[in-house]
Amino acid sequence: MSKPIVLLAFFVGLLLLICSAIYFIEPARSLPAFFPGHDIALSRHHYTHAIGTLILGLGAFIFAWFQSGKKSSK
Repeated sequence: MSKPIVLLAFFVGLLLLICSAIYFIEPARSLPAFFPGHDIALSRHHYTHAIGTLILGLGAFIFAWFQSGKKSSK
């Protein structure tokens, strides 16, 4: 069983969902400086970044789910 990979995928998915929520809530000028899309002059939200990180986060959860399932014996 690849438990470390499952745990890593779960925590990466959780981190990406938190980042997605930050993108939805905060305007571009209020984002942390290390986030892509941070710009002092912009007062709009980066919805495309939010949707992208949401999709990646859900993909990481789906990957963890499939990796944690029972292995078929042939």
